[in-house]
Amino acid sequence: MDLQSQSRRDFLRAAALTGAAVCAGGAFGTDQPRSKAQVSRIEYPSAADSSDQPAMFYAPESKAPVPLLVGLHTWSADFRQVGGRSPYGRWCIKNDWAFIGPNFRGPNKRPEACGSQLAVDDIISAVKYARKVANIDANRIYLVGASGGGHMAMLMAGRAPEIWAGVSVWVGISDLAAWHAECRKARLRYAGEIEKSCGGPPGAGDKVDLEYRNRSPLTWLPKARAAGVNLDMNAGIRDGHDGSVPISHTLRAFNAVAAPSDRISDADIACMVKKAEIPTHLRKKLSDRTYGSKVPLLRKTSGAARVTVFQGGHEIVPTAALNWLSLQKKKAPAKSLPRA
Repeated sequence: MDLQSQSRRDFLRAAALTGAAVCAGGAFGTDQPRSKAQVSRIEYPSAADSSDQPAMFYAPESKAPVPLLVGLHTWSADFRQVGGRSPYGRWCIKNDWAFIGPNFRGPNKRPEACGSQLAVDDIISAVKYARKVANIDANRIYLVGASGGGHMAMLMAGRAPEIWAGVSVWVGISDLAAWHAECRKARLRYAGEIEKSCGGPPGAGDKVDLEYRNRSPLTWLPKARAAGVNLDMNAGIRDGHDGSVPISHTLRAFNAVAAPSDRISDADIACMVKKAEIPTHLRKKLSDRTYGSKVPLLRKTSGAARVTVFQGGHEIVPTAALNWLSLQKKKAPAKSLPRA
């Protein structure tokens, strides 16, 4: 199941959790956003094709530079999903961050969307717009996305690594050709939508196969590693069973940015995908209060990259994503909250 199917309810319900989020200072807060502050629809110029593109936007009234959060919608949604009631908008209002939620050409079922060059340029232009109209701290520009937004967040980590102080990815797709095969096997509609985006099924021709490669994060993640992007990747252990994206996508994405000695073996990945459980030799007792009941079951770190497999399915834990991002600064070592 795509996040869009469950997310209009669950994503908004998760907004309530951000009211009890752990702030950068490490203490739990419960105060609500200011009543007059709101995330609003705007249009901004995209360098992709000189068009005006829609987005959700918020900037606090601040003389001091503020962080910017770029929040990405899911596979079947558009920019309206990340409006003011979303966890992203609520967090930014509460914590005096700027926020922009671009459309990047909408649902992933046509060539203009799904990791296209247009979509990439739209997100880069959204950041430029926010920096032009608001006082943005260039060392604290963050990116977050889940499902199709996770796919695009991973892609942007490699396509524009110079922008991001931190990228938080949840249940994302890292290999479109692999996911196409998985969706066909599971009889999910996403296989057809991938074909509409890439021009056909994998193997239909050199041009089509190039589209699959260029739109897949695995092609670009080595550039994120070379640039030292602080990258946080997350997957629910039951995704691919109760959800639409096998956790192999997240684990192989981690391997693409990890040192050889830190990578997860193919055998262990296959075991986790098949059994929806952590292999015995990888099990450790972990504690991270930002995940709440979605407790981490596996966590590995390599350089600036971290991967977490948590007790859950195809979902994002907003408190975990946003609190991790709040600790990151550009060109500084990745940080995590201390254990509870």
